[in-house]
Parts: sequence; C-alpha cells; structure tokens
Amino acid sequence: MMVLYKNLSGKSKVTRYAITKDSLKIRFADCSVYLYTNQSADPKNISQMKILALAGKGLSTFIDTNLKDRFARKVR
Repeated sequence: MMVLYKNLSGKSKVTRYAITKDSLKIRFADCSVYLYTNQSADPKNISQMKILALAGKGLSTFIDTNLKDRFARKVR
C-alpha cells in the first residue's frame, strides 16, 4: 500500500511511496510509478530515500540529483 508523501516543500513531484526492506516504490505527480531497489540504486541511496520519504521533504530533489534512471523498473 502506498502512503501519501507529506510534501512539506509544496513543490515535490512525488505524491506517494511504499517502503519495503530493500526497495521503494515511488509515485510521481504524472501518475507514473517507479521501483527503486538496492540492486538498481545502491543500498546507501535506498536508505537515504527512506529517510527523505518519511521526513516528507527532499525526496524528489534527491532522485533528480542522484538517481535519474537508476530505477529497477517502471511499474506504471
């Protein structure tokens, strides 16, 4: 189940997320959904993404800056 992203900055492209042990599923404002895994994005990045998702701020910027196309697959 995807959780509503707090979007404390009010400018994020991220709208929802789901956290698992070794991955995050991210839904963006355009309704696309991407899966980022330890294998595709590196465990260090996944750990940081989890922190940012729970904080509700900085996730979209982190993805744009550090991950670009390092998703495992486009879900939707």
